[in-house]
Amino acid sequence: MDTRTAANDVEAQVARIKTHAPEVYKAIQAKAQEIGTEAFRLVRRGLRGEPNCFYAVEQGTVYGAPFTGLQGAGWIAQQIAQFGCAHVCIFPEVSNGTN
Repeated sequence: MDTRTAANDVEAQVARIKTHAPEVYKAIQAKAQEIGTEAFRLVRRGLRGEPNCFYAVEQGTVYGAPFTGLQGAGWIAQQIAQFGCAHVCIFPEVSNGTN
């Protein structure tokens, strides 16, 4: 896959979030209000498959890449599956626009 294809795939995933995952999209916008454009960079990195940047679930669809070494990640996944969360959106801890 060349860089152009990867970029197109990320843009398609962003478009899918906007149209099919409105609560995740709202969470991304809220994070951007908090930390600036770094939120959008983290989303795109996660959508490219980079772990520990962005992970979200809405209506049974997963976006981004899982977090490794996240305390309680297994428990979170179990709760999502068992109780059916409306949406989940996970970002790394970020301060001053850097992670």
